[in-house]
Amino acid sequence: MAFELKQNLKLTQQLIMTPQLQQAIKLLQLSRLDLVDAVNQEIEENPLLEEITSDEEPDAEKKIEPEQCEEGAAEEVAQPERAVELTGEGDGREEFDWDSYVEDYGPMGVTYDRKEGTAPSWDNLLVMKSTLTDHLMWQLLLTQVTETEQRVAEQIIGNLDQNGYLVATLEEIALQEKVEPDFVAEVLKKVQEFDPPGIAAHDLQECLLIQARSLGSGRALVERIITGHLKDLEIKNYTHIARKLKVHIDDVLAAVAIITNMDPRPGSVYNEERSQAIIPDVYVIKSGDDYKIVLNDEGLPRLRISNFYREIMSGMNAGATAEDGKRYIKERVQSATWLIKSIQQRQRTIYRVAESIVRHQREFFDRGISYLKPLILRDIADDVEMHESTISRVVTNKYMHTPRGIFEMKYFFGSSIRRTGGEDMASKSVQEEIRKIIGEEDHRKPFSDQEIVERLKKVSGISIARRTVAKYREVMGVLPSSRRKKYF
Repeated sequence: MAFELKQNLKLTQQLIMTPQLQQAIKLLQLSRLDLVDAVNQEIEENPLLEEITSDEEPDAEKKIEPEQCEEGAAEEVAQPERAVELTGEGDGREEFDWDSYVEDYGPMGVTYDRKEGTAPSWDNLLVMKSTLTDHLMWQLLLTQVTETEQRVAEQIIGNLDQNGYLVATLEEIALQEKVEPDFVAEVLKKVQEFDPPGIAAHDLQECLLIQARSLGSGRALVERIITGHLKDLEIKNYTHIARKLKVHIDDVLAAVAIITNMDPRPGSVYNEERSQAIIPDVYVIKSGDDYKIVLNDEGLPRLRISNFYREIMSGMNAGATAEDGKRYIKERVQSATWLIKSIQQRQRTIYRVAESIVRHQREFFDRGISYLKPLILRDIADDVEMHESTISRVVTNKYMHTPRGIFEMKYFFGSSIRRTGGEDMASKSVQEEIRKIIGEEDHRKPFSDQEIVERLKKVSGISIARRTVAKYREVMGVLPSSRRKKYF
């Protein structure tokens, strides 16, 4: 068999992910906070990028025009092929008045009078929340203990988890401090007397027992229930508890009322994470009978390319070093231009998707969650002529402020549920109907999942299976009927 070389000309189509396209797609799926972090990091790495202050005209943004998009997954991302000429003022070489900066940007509501010398110390303005370890160590220092007991107590406090439970065994602590386990047990009893009640327990049962011991009279029945009937307590089988302990059901209910007011996680109050406020990416504002879409640009850095480095490049003399410098500046200019265009295209894409969502879910904005329509990514993709993968990136970690509250943009998408009469309903609307039925039930005799199925079919014409009701109930965090029952 003979081998020979031949040249063939073949025409094929390929989708190539250019670096600027990859960057644009990455920025598109970032949340607002992640986008700000990414832009700030790029400003640090790229000396040609600078942020436009509020008192300057954003000429750089006006110079960049949106480009036409291509078919497929990349049709909504602009692909700048050349750096656009951008103009800007300022080279960062002006002298800065730091005294004025401190005066102007001090804490809200705090005024400084340097002439009178009444400016408070910055140390007085800083607040640090006390941790569980700090709170327990403060109590340990106020307790009369020996040096060895203090070392063991510190080991116990240091081995508590965020809920206040002891995660180390007595033997491990004894080995660490070279003492007997019985000695560690005695010190542990002292630590368990500290505030908050129930601290330093090994498990839930011990935690509740520690809190029960702090009660006055009438704690005997409470301790008996905690010791031997936690499982019945969990499923609210109070009749079985009364029969086993040979006491009246009213006494059991009184003891259960005390137990339910105990804290199963005594240390969590000192370890609560600060809640992060949601900053919406889009505002939906009602204007007359229509809705307007407004992008939230507050807090997003506005960028431009500094002319200072352009002047440096134009003033460079010929030579190998100068050519390297020009090439570096040219690459940084192109990188900065790609970033600016990608951010602008990201904002335009979010606007178009939000506008389409408002059109599809108009009845929700007018009348409420019960009128939320079934919606899938393909519906929005066909409307705005984009790829489904792009719509998925846009609605991820993006929030919309509406007259009915703040919702994640993913909230408006959901599967459809058939009705015996009328249009199909969105799954979230069905969940809302289930929530209403549970909210109207008798707490002494809550509805079972099968009864909820029958009521949905009778009242709203919604025909779903019992397991679907159970699934939606778990999604909403609603307990089953046996655990929703209340005796008091």
